[in-house]
Amino acid sequence: MVETPAIEVTQLVSHYGEREILHGIDMSVARGEIMVIMGGSGSGKSTLLRHLLGLHRATSGSIKLLGQDITRISAAEMFALRRQMGVSFQGGALFNSMTVGENVALPLREHTRLDDNTIQIMARMKLEVVNLNGFEDLMPGELSGGMLKRAALARAIALDPRLLFFDEPSAGLDPVASVELDELILNLQEAMGMSIVVVTHELESAFKIADRITVLDQGHILMIGTVDEVRASDHPRIVSLLQRQPRRDEVDAEAYLERLTRQLV
Repeated sequence: MVETPAIEVTQLVSHYGEREILHGIDMSVARGEIMVIMGGSGSGKSTLLRHLLGLHRATSGSIKLLGQDITRISAAEMFALRRQMGVSFQGGALFNSMTVGENVALPLREHTRLDDNTIQIMARMKLEVVNLNGFEDLMPGELSGGMLKRAALARAIALDPRLLFFDEPSAGLDPVASVELDELILNLQEAMGMSIVVVTHELESAFKIADRITVLDQGHILMIGTVDEVRASDHPRIVSLLQRQPRRDEVDAEAYLERLTRQLV
């Protein structure tokens, strides 16, 4: 019997206004797998993440999370599904008016009926998982960048989600803090068996944590493969991405002139 993927995206098309951003995306994430989504600026990776989180409406196609098509379920069903999802945003997105412990406890207060003492204990347990034991009474502004990322991760796993999403987890971190966060992600996968999606442009981090990598370019999937397969690819855009070479597109002179003068007619 074939196991149902944790995430299954089929022919996803997305627009911002009249502009098509994603062009028929097909991808899946197996249960317990770490999928890294990579691509240059404007490749569509952040848009794809927003769709996976149910924050942007698809033009067409389907997105199944844990077997439920989030393009068709009700708001109440989506709310219930989000209890099985954790998200760690790029900047941490902690509430500055709340302590670290209160931030981590927030999902437990919103989605469970546990008593206050139990919630506090569980919040401290999650902070211990991310090596922030004893920091629950500090305010977010008192934490370093790496500590903020780990506190955000503690909040993301507060409800023991089956799906965990990261938006640029290593952005703005020094190399040591970045490596520590990579190790934490791997440890979480091993200990909790979560399916994890990571959007990043950090090659070293991607190659360390990924089971597979999805490479996006201008809203198209160039390839989906293991780290070794991506490294071995001879696709010009993937080679440029891995070697950090600037994009050089050939310009159609007539099309360029038509685009510049379109509004003048």
